[in-house]
Amino acid sequence: MIIHSLLDTDLYKFTMMQAVLHQFPGAQVEYRFKCRNPQFSLAPYAAEINREVDDLCKLKFADDELDYLRALRYVKSDFVDFLALFHFNRSHIDIRPDPDNNGELAISIKGPWLHTILFEVPILAIVNEVYFRNQHPQPDLETGRARLAAKLILVNEQPPTLAFSFADYGTRRRFSHDWQREVLATVKAQCPGNFVGTSNVYFAKELGMLAVGTMAHEWLQAAQALGPRLRDSQRWSFQKWADEYRGDLGIALSDVAGLKAFMGDFDMYFCKLFDGARHDSGEPIAWGEAIISHYLVNRVDPKTKSLVFSDGLTFPRAIEIAKHFQGRAKTAFGIGTNLTNDLGYTPLQIVIKMIRCNGQPVAKLSDTPAKTMCDDVSYLAYLKQVFEIEDA
Repeated sequence: MIIHSLLDTDLYKFTMMQAVLHQFPGAQVEYRFKCRNPQFSLAPYAAEINREVDDLCKLKFADDELDYLRALRYVKSDFVDFLALFHFNRSHIDIRPDPDNNGELAISIKGPWLHTILFEVPILAIVNEVYFRNQHPQPDLETGRARLAAKLILVNEQPPTLAFSFADYGTRRRFSHDWQREVLATVKAQCPGNFVGTSNVYFAKELGMLAVGTMAHEWLQAAQALGPRLRDSQRWSFQKWADEYRGDLGIALSDVAGLKAFMGDFDMYFCKLFDGARHDSGEPIAWGEAIISHYLVNRVDPKTKSLVFSDGLTFPRAIEIAKHFQGRAKTAFGIGTNLTNDLGYTPLQIVIKMIRCNGQPVAKLSDTPAKTMCDDVSYLAYLKQVFEIEDA
């Protein structure tokens, strides 16, 4: 059994889920799986993945887990009461080879947003671990440990004046649950001054770490269907987030409709209200320069704000970015696959994204074109027109 606890997921799934409970409890959504490694076939593992999902759907939150969540300052009591009753509904997820796509693995999740939002991270973790335990039943852990040690030496060589800090964002694409635990315990012991925490709530609880995270793309995507007007959907979703958290969890995601559209919507009010912004696609240094300029135009001191980078980072690249912006803004880094799945094997590039909300198509218009995901070509064209996005 790969997933032993419903806490074994990213914090931002809980923060969004709480906001869904309070603001959109009736919303209906659909998610779709995609593997960006065309050379890898995951369909042979469909039966094994289904068995793991059967086990996942038997889990409920334990009392000590609910107590942990209740102690987080931004988690409200009624949300924890709801989680005490929660379990996954197996009828909301379908996993099978797709005859219309050369028999490749198809995963579809449909149902109430409130009851399906937690599927994404554990499902991706299951797919990863099933794949790697079949491909590498005797993994080269010593190579993984040596690679990790080299990274931590590099981090510890950085001067304190750089104030380099990073968090683990690697649950979705980890090599395995056990390997992520070992990595986090090692990092915590060897880089206490630089390592700020993990997005994984289970390991944050078990290993005594800070749980980190705010919002994901689906929060802004759903607003395309739930909001009053498509062009105002980003601004509306930021306001809804502020209504829920009253200034807490204040890192805004910037790439759901592209950076230009984000800066058009992230006006002086949001610049001052939110603690910073997160980069997840496009060239990171150009993004940071644009955000700093945007703060200055809006009469906000960039040194008081955080630039959070989380797009496919390695440690050398993260340190390079930190040096570039040193003294000009706060920087923080979420490192995922390079931290939790670097044993010398090619990692899977797999995602689960929301594609519909209340029967309407929704999409992410990434600053990295390969990350754009939408199954409705007409809607994608309309979205580009509304947000004045030109094809590269």
